[in-house]
Amino acid sequence: MIRVGLIGCGFMGRMHANVYGILENTELALVCDNKVGRAEEFEKTFPTSRAATFDQMLSDDSIDVIDICLPTYLHCDHTVRALMAGKHVMCEKPMAMSLEEADRMIEAMNSSGKQLMLGHCIRFWPEYAYLKRAIDEGNLGDLLSINLSRTCEFPYWSSENWLADEKLSGGAALDLHIHDSDFAHYILGKPDSISSFGTIDATGPCHVFTMLTKGKIVAHLEGGWNLPHHVPFKMSFRAIFERGAMIMDGGPLTVYEVDKDPVIPEFPRMEAAGGGNISDLGGYYHELKYFADSLEAGRPFEIVTAQSSKDSLELTLEEIRQIKGR
Repeated sequence: MIRVGLIGCGFMGRMHANVYGILENTELALVCDNKVGRAEEFEKTFPTSRAATFDQMLSDDSIDVIDICLPTYLHCDHTVRALMAGKHVMCEKPMAMSLEEADRMIEAMNSSGKQLMLGHCIRFWPEYAYLKRAIDEGNLGDLLSINLSRTCEFPYWSSENWLADEKLSGGAALDLHIHDSDFAHYILGKPDSISSFGTIDATGPCHVFTMLTKGKIVAHLEGGWNLPHHVPFKMSFRAIFERGAMIMDGGPLTVYEVDKDPVIPEFPRMEAAGGGNISDLGGYYHELKYFADSLEAGRPFEIVTAQSSKDSLELTLEEIRQIKGR
């Protein structure tokens, strides 16, 4: 049984706690939050115990894994401390605020001999994983182009409104849009060209439009949280292949193959509790199951590596650089 210590009892912490309650090979043993009241409420909701401090959690020899669900600007320090304390680490995306911080995290992973995985959950989201398999297997021919989009109202629910401070979050580009930048990098590899435009407001780069090319493939990415209040969260994609298309845009994923009837693949829905803009636990479940199963089997991570997370961070930071330089 893998015993997990989770720090950060906000929305993402609750998503992860939901999953640990389902997985058969994990136990959420300890939680910690700088707001004592929030940790106490968390303890009432989930069968776990509360650590008074992060240091207390790190000093507990029974804890195998530290799950970091903290604001982005805290990722590097807490990850390095956990790795050097002899714990494996699951850290939420984005990896860090800078490439220098990402390098520190990778160096700590290598020197500690422990494993580090970043929470790029879209790689595990059932519809996106289905699309990745189709690209790899080539059943519809080569991928020609892809649109990836993620938009919403500003996420007002973040603790102490930390998402509104670009110095803490990196704005929508680094917190929201990076999901699609990461997925594009995941399916295409390092792009041949990058061209980014966007809107900047008090929260930083709040709406991003990027065009990537990789060989003959063109990818268009859009992400932003500067829509008016009450506009619902929406993630979508449209992938065009030589012999068909896969579209998820406000409805279920639909596969359109030349000379065949459209097909709607079925994916089980897993209800999640905890607020925020996601009600389906599926992506988080598959992500954390992969993390736990890999640790249990002693296998290195392949779907998400620390280096691939740094590569996606580098791509997103380049998008931000271009937006600010125009």
